[in-house]
Amino acid sequence: MLYTAGIALGVRMPAADWLEVTGLLLLGLLPFAALGIALGHVVGVDALGPAIGGTTALLAFLGGVWFPLGDGFMGDVAHGLPSYWLVQAAHVAVGGAGWDVTGWLVMTAWTVVLTGAAVHAYRRDTQRG
Repeated sequence: MLYTAGIALGVRMPAADWLEVTGLLLLGLLPFAALGIALGHVVGVDALGPAIGGTTALLAFLGGVWFPLGDGFMGDVAHGLPSYWLVQAAHVAVGGAGWDVTGWLVMTAWTVVLTGAAVHAYRRDTQRG
């Protein structure tokens, strides 16, 4: 629906850019999905909303989602977070490049680690009963 709205409002991109943005955004959401599953099995129902909101806000802040971080220590921190690379995926729509090797490595590492945490939390949680 978002793409339909964009096209209706005059957004024009080559088909390859639409596919690249879509693919990178979907892949970029994988570590966040795994994080949500892990948190869902680790914290209680009453704490889940604040835990997800706080974690997401922290990753957004440190990843430069709300404002550019520039060079230096904070820029280095941002380059190691999935939130930074998710934003970079969206830049393809405005003529930017997709992920470089660092982006792919960071996203793969976060996805693998958080998926492992989610699997562990799920198994621990379901073995209680």
